[in-house]
Amino acid sequence: MAINANVTVIPARKHKRKSPDEEKPKLRVAAYCRVSTDSDEQATSYEAQIEHYTAFISGHPDWQLAGIFADDGISGTNTKKREEFNRLIDECMAGNIDMVITKSISRFARNTLDCLKYIRQLKDENIAVFFEKENINSMDSKGEVMLTIMASLAQQESQSLSQNVKLGLQYRYQQGEIQVNCKWFLGYTKDENKKLVIVPEEAEIVKRIYREYLQGASMLKIARGLEADGIKNGAGRDKWHTSNINQILRNEKYIGDALLQKTYTVDFLTKKRVKNNGLVPQYYVENSHEAIIPREIFMQVQEELIRRRIVHTSPSGKKRTYSSNHCFSQMIICGTCGEVFRRVHWNNRGKKSIVWRCVSRLENTGLFCDARTVQESSIEQVLIKAINETLGEKDSFLSILENNIATVISQDNNQALADIDKRLGELQAELLKLASTKSDYEDVADEIHSLREQKQKVQVDSASKDEIKKRIADMSIFLKDQATTITEYDEALVRRLIEKVTIHEGKFNVEFKSGLKVDIEE
Repeated sequence: MAINANVTVIPARKHKRKSPDEEKPKLRVAAYCRVSTDSDEQATSYEAQIEHYTAFISGHPDWQLAGIFADDGISGTNTKKREEFNRLIDECMAGNIDMVITKSISRFARNTLDCLKYIRQLKDENIAVFFEKENINSMDSKGEVMLTIMASLAQQESQSLSQNVKLGLQYRYQQGEIQVNCKWFLGYTKDENKKLVIVPEEAEIVKRIYREYLQGASMLKIARGLEADGIKNGAGRDKWHTSNINQILRNEKYIGDALLQKTYTVDFLTKKRVKNNGLVPQYYVENSHEAIIPREIFMQVQEELIRRRIVHTSPSGKKRTYSSNHCFSQMIICGTCGEVFRRVHWNNRGKKSIVWRCVSRLENTGLFCDARTVQESSIEQVLIKAINETLGEKDSFLSILENNIATVISQDNNQALADIDKRLGELQAELLKLASTKSDYEDVADEIHSLREQKQKVQVDSASKDEIKKRIADMSIFLKDQATTITEYDEALVRRLIEKVTIHEGKFNVEFKSGLKVDIEE
């Protein structure tokens, strides 16, 4: 069956002739420029690029300047932190830009995947990217092939540069040159020669933290005290965290030393850094800058940090950590089962009081205990009696203290430290010699690590002895200066003098921090 097609003729129409200005709309062209670092030389390059592209785009009558997008001092290996680059892409996606001009592929991106991703994304929107140096237009038929090759070369160049930077850093580390970011580093800043110098008002905050910690305050209590006084942390924030306090107490830079390469970059593209657990070399530089904290105080803090992890271990194996909630916390020990006593608010037949009870009677420790409950006021009176007993027999106790301090002094570790330092110096010279000749240095490295651990232990031991000498001297000064017996309980004095109180049936054994022991009968 035949079908008769119905054809409608649409006649041509006369078009009004457009003016020369209307014939072709101007191409909206944006430029992207970037410098790799924030050095003075690169800053000049940065400004020059902006001037160049402003003049270059303005010099084309059929082009319209759509903006200059410039990232200053930001790496090209990753686009996440390049704010202006990301803003450029957003403007392109919004339809405000027709073409992008940049100096070279390495300016655009040194990551092949990122480079191709954004070029294809812009190409889908019919937006060209022109690379001046390579003379490549992404809209050309051969453009993407060339871009793939050139972007890979740019990435390789970035990897090579990253390796050179690492080698340069390692060389400076070997020379004892330290690099510290002072932006969030409380207590120090850098002078015109990029050397660490002390900021006096911040140094006082650091000293306060060390002092309060050694006086018995917890990290949380220190943090809350700083907040209450309106003191800002290293980042300039009002909020202090226990992690802030912990980092300050453990940072060797406060004694004038510097452990370099604590972390290292595992991927030059993502800039991911991880903790150095010995996979790459570390460098410990002693006396690299002026100290805020005396070395002996720092080592005492390190000893206290270790001690507070486990203050008391009961016969059942239960480990009790440090608490600063009360003066007697972890100080009162049960003479029956060996556990600690805990503070309890007691309501006995309507009569409220504060007592201390063995935790074996409060929780399931696996230990049977029938130790008595003791009123807090009774413990306070016992401590007054114990302190007064030392005052009443001060001549005898002073003689004991003098013998104790003589024993501690005789156990000097200075020679051991000197021997270790001498051997470390010899091994360091040997290590550099082996490394320069590309010889195996694993045995030397192992001995260095072992000696450094030994040195740390000797230093902690020396700090412990210094602390003992300080406690003995403190007790001696108290006995000499205190002319009369005490009549009232003094918490500060108890924290200063008393180490431990063991509660037995019918008596208390009071142990002073100086090593003196006194039994108080009930």
